[in-house]
Amino acid sequence: MKKKVIVISLGGSLIVPDKINLRVIEQFKKIILKNTGKYKFAVVCGGGNTARTYIHGLDYENIKNKEFFQGLLGIASTRLNARFMTYFFGNDANKGMPHDMIEVENMLEKHDVVFCGALRYADDETSDATCAKLARQFNSEFINLSDVSGLHDKNPKKFKNAKFIQEISHKDFLKMAKQIEFKPGQHFILDRKAAEIIKKYNITTYLIGDNMKNLDNLLNGRHFVGSIIHNKI
Repeated sequence: MKKKVIVISLGGSLIVPDKINLRVIEQFKKIILKNTGKYKFAVVCGGGNTARTYIHGLDYENIKNKEFFQGLLGIASTRLNARFMTYFFGNDANKGMPHDMIEVENMLEKHDVVFCGALRYADDETSDATCAKLARQFNSEFINLSDVSGLHDKNPKKFKNAKFIQEISHKDFLKMAKQIEFKPGQHFILDRKAAEIIKKYNITTYLIGDNMKNLDNLLNGRHFVGSIIHNKI
């Protein structure tokens, strides 16, 4: 039987918040390899603080097409994180990073786990949109791993009274995403373009934090702590 593909967004904030987060990525590696008996994984790495450091370095410069260049810096950072994760899993990444969905698909034919960053530049997109597009390509669910436990009505890192949202419809989530003005390096749980894609194609999306037991539980149909975006409410 052909293995089901699971698309995972691995936030850059989990890979290298300020230094390599060995605790989290070692647990991530363990859980992913444990579940390759029944799944293949396309893992899209975010840029995190690495991307934002470079992006914000251009904020106050008077440069033509500045936002375009900031986007390219973000893409490069996601690919750097993806290359690191490939090495961390002990794979030979000298074959290069996939730059489009066909390359991801071809690599998944040979490997159980494939890492990539953002695939191509597009206006007003982060690596979140790459994940959503891959989930559509593989008719897969989409799992987003970040440094917050799931969706909240406001930023839980800034507001102690932020309310946790266990489940939400695609329509209502898109309304939330539209309230965030796009900026290169933005730090919202999923970008607007990803929200549009998962709504349009009815892609069930899970938002969970850095406790990898929740990832293992989700992959195995057990109770997990996190948020679900779907239309089954």
